[in-house]
Amino acid sequence: MGPWFVWTAVANTARLSTVLQILIYLPLTLATLSTPAFLLLSLLLCTHSLIHGTLLLVWGAEALSVMQVPMHPFLLLVCFNAFSTSVHPYLLTATSLWGNFLTLSGPLFIIMEGMSSLLVAQKVGQKGKRLVGDGEGYQFALLISTAVAYVISAWIIVVAYPAAASSPLSSTLLGVALTAFVFLTFIGFALRRTNIIESSGLALFLAYNVWLCGFDQTSFSDPSSSYAPLLPNIVPHLQTLVNFVTNTLPKPVLVALLYRLTILHLASHILPTIGADSWESEDGVDDGWDGRPTSALTRILFTYRQLILVMVYSHLLLLDHSSQIWWRWMNIFFTLVIWAVELLVSGDGEDAKWKID
Repeated sequence: MGPWFVWTAVANTARLSTVLQILIYLPLTLATLSTPAFLLLSLLLCTHSLIHGTLLLVWGAEALSVMQVPMHPFLLLVCFNAFSTSVHPYLLTATSLWGNFLTLSGPLFIIMEGMSSLLVAQKVGQKGKRLVGDGEGYQFALLISTAVAYVISAWIIVVAYPAAASSPLSSTLLGVALTAFVFLTFIGFALRRTNIIESSGLALFLAYNVWLCGFDQTSFSDPSSSYAPLLPNIVPHLQTLVNFVTNTLPKPVLVALLYRLTILHLASHILPTIGADSWESEDGVDDGWDGRPTSALTRILFTYRQLILVMVYSHLLLLDHSSQIWWRWMNIFFTLVIWAVELLVSGDGEDAKWKID
């Protein structure tokens, strides 16, 4: 038990160190060098993550998590060294192509986030509906929870409204989104194809996106304004690093990154339960969920989660504030459209029974 516990602690520490290095190194490079240098580091990290995930898929050894820890500082030094003097044209071409690829991947990230949010909201509604049948205590707790969710959503939207609706177009989009959400909720209730748990989850999703649209950009400074050149003395260097981490990391980007990765992780757990039979079955078909295509997709997502982290984070860092706002509005309306389609085309058979109040 002792060696196993020590090895587990070492492996988890290595994973945490890897995540922290990615979170710090990418904005640090963007702030201190240039966008091409940031794109080069992102490309190197993605290449390393692709190789690491493939080795995990083929080999599956836990030691890989520990072995990869020195790679990220090495790639950072390679990037700094490549841009310390004249940059080779091939590197600039590669970083330009990688930047274009990340930009073009924006719609894919929005689709994945929106569909995952809807999937998680529906799964929570399914679980809540089952708990309601277990007793009045669960029913009362769920009613209180959904009421709190609605109130929190409304409070967030009201607080974020002055900044989120700073222009006539933004205020119009916000009004259309709220109106569409209310109408879809009542339509779903009338058609008996949704419940208040699913609706409250989507209300939180809507409020979260509106809050990001109205995030106060003055609450954090420009990363380049707080960076000082490296000094021989380690103490000022550590003070600079602490100042960078605490004051200049892009907080809206970190929030968006955390939400996007969390919702993708939750959706990945739900995917294997979706198939030809109803969600009412917890045992799957044949011998379980392993034979389904969604199980293979889930395994790929889990194996290459570090690659997804680097790509999503790099894409968010590339976006300026105005671009992030428009992507948020696209995310809101895409999710509402998908929800509307699901409400209108879902059947009235066994697959829809869990939604009926």
